[in-house]
Amino acid sequence: MNVSTPFLKNMLNKRAKQGKEDPARLDERMGIASAPRPDAPLIWLHAASVGEAQSMLILINSLHEADDNYRFLVTTGTKTSATLMANRLPHRAIHQYYPIDHPAWVTAFLDHWHPDAIIWMESELWPNMLMQIKARGIPAIIANARISDKSFARWQKTKRNAKKLLNVFDLIMTQTDEDSEHFKALGAPENHVLTSGNLKYSAAPLPCDEKELTQLTALLADRPFWVYASTHDGEEELACRLQQHLRKKIPNLLTIIVPRHPERREQIVKTCKKYDMPHSLRGDKRTPPKPEDQIYIVDTLGEMGLFYELAPIACIGRSFSTDGGGGHNPIEAAQKHCAVLHGPKIQNLQQIFDQMNSAGAAIKLKDEKDFENRLARLLGDEEGLIAMQNKAYRFVSEKSGVIKIVLEKITPIIEHAITKRNTNEIKKCG
Repeated sequence: MNVSTPFLKNMLNKRAKQGKEDPARLDERMGIASAPRPDAPLIWLHAASVGEAQSMLILINSLHEADDNYRFLVTTGTKTSATLMANRLPHRAIHQYYPIDHPAWVTAFLDHWHPDAIIWMESELWPNMLMQIKARGIPAIIANARISDKSFARWQKTKRNAKKLLNVFDLIMTQTDEDSEHFKALGAPENHVLTSGNLKYSAAPLPCDEKELTQLTALLADRPFWVYASTHDGEEELACRLQQHLRKKIPNLLTIIVPRHPERREQIVKTCKKYDMPHSLRGDKRTPPKPEDQIYIVDTLGEMGLFYELAPIACIGRSFSTDGGGGHNPIEAAQKHCAVLHGPKIQNLQQIFDQMNSAGAAIKLKDEKDFENRLARLLGDEEGLIAMQNKAYRFVSEKSGVIKIVLEKITPIIEHAITKRNTNEIKKCG
């Protein structure tokens, strides 16, 4: 037994008690499969977090459409990402938790699944797994790769190890030219690295209930309104303060709040009462806003596409929040012809926001006063508002072809791996 085994098992059990691991599926974290391997070409895709998993879904769906012979093993590292996969994976895909990087657990995982090709959606480099992948000669790809300045500085301190691990990959497709340069500087072969762009730009627009859209459009035809999307703590108070100030200039203004976590509805209602704001909850009955409402709280799941389609202006949540911020995906709003605003706390999607800001496809707000002034200006300038909406939509539309670039580059590698598998099967039969 490896000396780390008891420690790692205790760690998993502790995390399970804390709600950070699924107790029923801890074996998967130790490389023990909970499903049989399909008797077909198997592509293994891995993403650590929810954000990476969402990008991975774009790729899985495209591969799923490209060849109905493929089967997919999908691994993630968190409970939240596992839930996302369970709800959205195509029928030819199997989800498992990624095994902890323990030599025996990695061996058990690869012995069972025998993937024909591997696509990782992250830049975390797990030594035991990568060395076994190389030893088994499995083609491996990193897609949508990025490396933060902090991670780059850390890997530079062990550049020899980084080079050894990066040389396992046949192809590294990065989000930006800067990411490509970072990977090359760490020792990845230059001819294995290319900039493909961010797969998030190739996501399908969020769904929208057309019946609800028609009803709400008619209801709000004579009212100016905007949406504060995916809000977190502190942002609803900000929305109420903005409403207080702006209604002096725009008396009939409605602010629509779509919280990231609908279960916070009671807290948001208390905030509205604190600021003496007439408000309504949408709720499961899809109750529309009343004429006297100043705030409309959309405490439902799966309706973000509807409200992006409805609203002319969207501010992206968790960019002014009191929890440290980080920002949510602005591409979804731009795809729906929204004028896109955001606060200063956007570190989780910094590259996307920076690209959009540079192109005039989004506006970074410095502070609350800037927020108020920008909203007032856009709500009172139809021509300027339309111009900004068009810039946002045009920008994301022009970048939506990233998936085509990615498929063009990975398809030959996958097809070669499948051909090799079929040849080996024929040899075994002979």
